[in-house]
Amino acid sequence: MAVTPVGNPYVESSDLVANYPGASEALAERIDIVGVNPFANAAARDAAIPSPVQGQMCSLNDDNKGYRYDGSAWILFSGAGDANFTNAATGTYTSGGISYKYITFTGSGDLVVDRAGFADILVIGGGAGGGRSGGGGGAGAYFSEQVYWEVSTTTITIGAGGAGNNVDGQTGTIGQASIARKYGTIGGGGGGSFGASGTAGGSGGGGGSIDSGSTTGGGSSFISAQGFAGGGVTSGAARASAGGGGAGAIGTNGNTSSGAGGSGGTGVANSLTNVSVTRAGGGGGSGINTAGGAGGGGGAGGSGGSGAGTNGSANSGGGGGGSSNIGGANGGSGVVIIRVVV
Repeated sequence: MAVTPVGNPYVESSDLVANYPGASEALAERIDIVGVNPFANAAARDAAIPSPVQGQMCSLNDDNKGYRYDGSAWILFSGAGDANFTNAATGTYTSGGISYKYITFTGSGDLVVDRAGFADILVIGGGAGGGRSGGGGGAGAYFSEQVYWEVSTTTITIGAGGAGNNVDGQTGTIGQASIARKYGTIGGGGGGSFGASGTAGGSGGGGGSIDSGSTTGGGSSFISAQGFAGGGVTSGAARASAGGGGAGAIGTNGNTSSGAGGSGGTGVANSLTNVSVTRAGGGGGSGINTAGGAGGGGGAGGSGGSGAGTNGSANSGGGGGGSSNIGGANGGSGVVIIRVVV
């Protein structure tokens, strides 16, 4: 009695892998895998195979994945698919023929994933506070990648922005970390005050103002791929401060000749929500009797002898601006956005 093969053996005579869906006589017919020349997309496959048979397989060029027909639908045969969350979506949209849903966490909460797979995420830490007569706060660290997310209930933590400083010789408060499962981003480094350098963080704080003959430095970024350093201040008569670093660029040095504050480093644009939004910019440095530095998508620096800096925007991870002779502005809180294909 002949043995009926089961599974997906290689057939040398045809140089194809064959699929035998079952061991019974009714299901023993060999079905050669379709897609030696892969289909461009699902529509092309469905046009070529209007009546698929259980066990047939193919691959698609648009997602580089293999599929098997299970008798009622094409299902992924190889490679991980897309994750799914059960939370109410913040929004949905279709782009390039692909439908998405996303959820934005502006405060801490739980994310429930009931199907493991890939998801696009954005995680930004809280921005730091600016300094008194000082530099702009650094932006929170910025992380955006496609990641594999397991079935889980995960607490998402949103980092608070750091408070501005109102004491000479000290720095603005660093921002707090944002965490989405194992993906975390630290907060920004505080802006320096009069005579004090900026501190390190996701992006570094800008250096504070100085007397002639001294210098202050900008804080560094702990992870270079997630932020940039703050600017510094070199010797000069005018008490100008430097901008804090942003996710996209370093902060600008304070101009001690003109007294203009340095601009905050630019942030980075992201469109996971189908709208391009720039976040994680550095705070601008304070000026003296002239303009403060512009914020790089974070807070704007103070201007004039008693100008107040601008707070970093909420859920932007932007640094707070430095202020002249008064307390620096506060950094903006962080944010987490998670997007999946539906």
